[in-house]
Parts: sequence; C-alpha cells; structure tokens
Amino acid sequence: MKYETLLDNFKEKRILVIGDVMLDAYILGNVTRVSPEAPVPVVSLSKKENRIGGAGNVALNLKNLGAKPIIASVIGNDTDGAILEELFVKRGISTLGLVKSAKRKTTVKTRVISAKQQLLRIDSEDIHPIDDKHEAQLLQKVEELIPKEIDAIILEDYDKGVLNQKNIALIISMAQANNIPITADPKKENFHYYKGLTLFKPNLKELKDGLNIDFNFATEHNKFNDAVNALRHSIPHEVSLITLSEHGVYVCDAESSARIPAHKREITDVSGAGDTVIAVATLCLLAKANIQDIAKISNIAGGMVCERPGVVSISLQELKNEVRELL
Repeated sequence: MKYETLLDNFKEKRILVIGDVMLDAYILGNVTRVSPEAPVPVVSLSKKENRIGGAGNVALNLKNLGAKPIIASVIGNDTDGAILEELFVKRGISTLGLVKSAKRKTTVKTRVISAKQQLLRIDSEDIHPIDDKHEAQLLQKVEELIPKEIDAIILEDYDKGVLNQKNIALIISMAQANNIPITADPKKENFHYYKGLTLFKPNLKELKDGLNIDFNFATEHNKFNDAVNALRHSIPHEVSLITLSEHGVYVCDAESSARIPAHKREITDVSGAGDTVIAVATLCLLAKANIQDIAKISNIAGGMVCERPGVVSISLQELKNEVRELL
C-alpha cells in the first residue's frame, strides 16, 4: 500500500524535459541466410517503425507514468523533425518548448532488429553546439514555461549540442530561483557543469569518463567510494543516483547511502533504460520518497525496459505490478 500511494502521486505532475531529442527508427525483419556479397546477414523486412527517442523518450516515460511532460529542445526544420513533432502530439506530449532550426538536421538513430536482437545502428545527426540565435529562443521558451506551475525540470544530455555550459548554468539558476527540483542525466562533454542539482544520475561509465578514472567495480569498492566522494565534491548536488548495470544502483545524499542490487532478468536491449530511470527517479523525488525508495523503484523500472527490444517506455500500471511483486 505504501508504494501504491507513492506511485499514484506521479499523476498530473508537470515536468519540463530539456535536452537532445531524436527520432528512433526501426527496421524489423527476419534473418534466414548470409549474403553472398559479404559475410553479413540478409534481413527480410517485416516492418518499419518510428518512435520518440533521446530526451523525448524521457518525456514519453513521464506521460505513460501519469505525468504531464513538456519537451524543450532544438530540432531540424526538416521531414524527420516534422515526423518527430507529430509523434509528440499523437502521444499527448506538449511541444511548447520546441525550437526548429534550418541549420541543423533532426537526429535519427536507425536500428536494424531481428529476433529481438539489434544487428546494426545507423546515426544521422549534427552534434555541433546550437547557435546563439536558437539557444536564445530555447532559453526564452524555458523562461516562459517555468512560472506555469512546473513541478520539476529534467536535463537529458546526449552530447548532441542542445545543452552546454552556459545554458545548463542558466537553467539550474532559474530552477533554484523558483524552488523547482532539477535533475540531470549527463554525458561526458558537459559532465562538470551540472552544479546545484537536486539529483544527479550518471551511470558507472559516465562516472568514470567524467572524472577521468578507471576501476573494477566488482573488486575495487574503495575506488568506487572515492569516485563518489570526488563527484559530490567537484559537482555539488543533493542526491547522487548512479546506475551500475548488472550491479544495480547506488544512491547517496549528505546523510546516508545504499546500494540496491539488480533483479534477475533476461536482458534483451539496454537502450533507453537511463531515460526510464531519470523519469521515475524525478517522479519519486516529487512524491517525497526517501532516497532508498527512489533507488529501489528506479532500479525496477530500468530493469523492466531492458527485457524489451528497442527504446521503450513503461506504464504506471506495469510499474505498480512489478513493484508489488518485488518490494
């Protein structure tokens, strides 16, 4: 009952998601032979799909969990951008924060999948930083949206050029000035700029890359603890939530810490698991969950999507069922 009530508090929360959105394209088929032209499989096409990806997948997770997400990003003024915007509208995700640029192309990740296994990925993207004009337009939209009863902000960084040192600092400052919780899922390029967050969620690789260190988590726990201390010292924030793949998740704040082990699952595809974790962690934060419960529920949610092929989201009822079974 405790967790049921907590999860019900996800509903109607207005979350502003800022970051790199992309179109996830899927080519699905069957492999029955090897090409005579080269040692590669021949995929017999069954169907093609377009899905919302990147920061958009965070918004999609939030929507499916009962929240009201608003997406803020810069996309290309192109066919793929139009497809992506239409997908947002169809899924009931507000596009009030979208900016279109004729100088960029919309990021598209095309995955070839057979028998639930990813065979190949093709990326079409511009990863240079957004220009001053479009950055100003994005920040103006964010500034206009924040007073409109926004409950939390998520910064979802895929190193595709939307987020940078300047706008990260400005957005965090806006959130603090309005007493709005702000969380982030980082990548290497901007790793050290996320100072002042409510919750910071790197994965283990991002932690190592961001701090430029290396260690074996399974055998060198002291080095991991040192890394967490260095993270909290160099990038001050309230809650650290570090996903550890097959080792589960680690969470800490100024007063306590815990490692939550992963649940046994049949892993199909880890794509998008981090998107689900940051969405669920942010909603748990708003529901006033303690840090152990934030970690436990986020851990379950991230594991659920790893059992499915491609980038997917989970529903509130699916999460409730899984939490009821495992906690």
